[in-house]
Amino acid sequence: MQQDSQETDPADPWIPPAHGAPYRSEQARSEQAAGIPVQRRRTPGAAAEAAPGAAHTGGRAARRRQAAAERPRRRVLKWTAGVGALVLVAGCGGAYYAYQHFNNNITAVKVQLGSEAERPKAAGDALNILVIGTDSREGLGREYGDEGSTGHADTTLLFHVAKDRSNATVISIPRDLMVPIPDCENTGGKKIPGSARAMFNESLGQEGRDPGCTWKTVEKATGIRVDHFVMVNFDAVKTLSTAVGGVEVCAAKDINDADSHLRMSKGRHVVQGDEALAFVRTRHAVGFGGDLTRIPLQQQFISSMIRSIKSSDTLTSPTKLWKLADAATKALTVDDGIGSVDKLKDLALDISKVDTKNITFTTAPVLDDPKDKDRLVLKQPDAGQVFSLVAQDRSLTGNAAAPAAPGAGATEAAAAPTAAAPSPTATAAAVDAKNVRVAVHNGSGTPGQAQQAVDKLRAQGFAKAATAPNATATPSSSVSYPAGKAAEAAALAASLGLPADAVREDPKAGSRDGLAVVLGKDVLAAANAVPSVAPTEAPKDLQRVQADDTDVCAK
Repeated sequence: MQQDSQETDPADPWIPPAHGAPYRSEQARSEQAAGIPVQRRRTPGAAAEAAPGAAHTGGRAARRRQAAAERPRRRVLKWTAGVGALVLVAGCGGAYYAYQHFNNNITAVKVQLGSEAERPKAAGDALNILVIGTDSREGLGREYGDEGSTGHADTTLLFHVAKDRSNATVISIPRDLMVPIPDCENTGGKKIPGSARAMFNESLGQEGRDPGCTWKTVEKATGIRVDHFVMVNFDAVKTLSTAVGGVEVCAAKDINDADSHLRMSKGRHVVQGDEALAFVRTRHAVGFGGDLTRIPLQQQFISSMIRSIKSSDTLTSPTKLWKLADAATKALTVDDGIGSVDKLKDLALDISKVDTKNITFTTAPVLDDPKDKDRLVLKQPDAGQVFSLVAQDRSLTGNAAAPAAPGAGATEAAAAPTAAAPSPTATAAAVDAKNVRVAVHNGSGTPGQAQQAVDKLRAQGFAKAATAPNATATPSSSVSYPAGKAAEAAALAASLGLPADAVREDPKAGSRDGLAVVLGKDVLAAANAVPSVAPTEAPKDLQRVQADDTDVCAK
């Protein structure tokens, strides 16, 4: 009589029988090899059948029919469990692979920021991210010219995300802006001396400066504390624009720029790759041909890219999301505080909470440099007003409520009138500041402070302000004046943000002498301090681009 065959579920672990021998367990094979007599092993059903006095329920044939009926159900359950486990393992393996893949893409560096006491006040739950676009050609071959160049901070934006994530402000910092560059130390441990007056773009690449040096320069120039930096190069623009399927841009006229190699007809275009890079590099064929006319064009491009990333076409496409994540992690160099996929993901989620219509791009207010028509200086008090708004987490879109004054209830804060301080520019104009001679002595002990003060004064109308020999180190700043020039001295102090008691008459000065300013160590604290009362609104003529505005065109 032929023995019933026992079906084996392919999802079960099993050892194939050799030469048609019946399947035996590992234990049975071990016992046989050890010389232990092998006994026939019966299933519980077989044992019951052989037991004396066992009840019969239809005989062997009935039991075979019942077992045959149960086998398909067992197979289905086992196959379902097996496939489910396989999917789970494959999913986990895929996620682990993706995590490792993206993590390995990221380049993270530890920046050296120096003493905590020299840095601006922390932003709290708000986020300030420094985005640096470098024109470095390192590793890019001859495609972009200047092969191997270490580059500069060619495009720099300070991205502020409000603590309640209701709005964001993005400040473009012109590459041609003249600023003091502080001493810094790069990641290799090299200490690099600062410069009392240099183009902002030299804060990166030159003399071995790394993103930490640009970070320190921005904090000194704006009084805004930076939390993280993200740096991208030429390839990043190409790969990111391609990953989202292109970025829509607009030209108000035909553009033919031999330097950036952009040829674009008037109207709307979707650009990616080399054409996207050419668009953001173009400056000679738009506006006045300088960096200030290129900045709004870049703001248009970034706004459009944000809209593309947040669109349903991207967010619902696994292919686009993978390409975007892969391109982004390969393209970015970041500080070690966000140097992992988890931290970058959390940062991206925070930024994504801001509605596109509440993201405002602007440019730091500037004027032509009196010393060089091809360079720029900060326009005061406008620049200080914008920086203070951001440092105080005030929105440029007007959608966020202003914070209540310390110790005041919400109703009192809303009802209390805001007393506007007199404008330093208006005060200076009232005394005919352009004819007032001012000598600025640096007694702060920190190089570059006198030139920075002179730049500020000239921007506010004191055209004859000039640096003078350093003074002995002193804790407090002062303004001295000859008899009869008290009004000019008061206007000068107001322009520098000094208190009224910093002004004093110098009995030794003659009537033909000018005003003298001695900058003390308090100028450093003043530069890094956040004003107790923030401006309530931005300057009237502030350049702006809203991220949801699709009508912006390169002119």
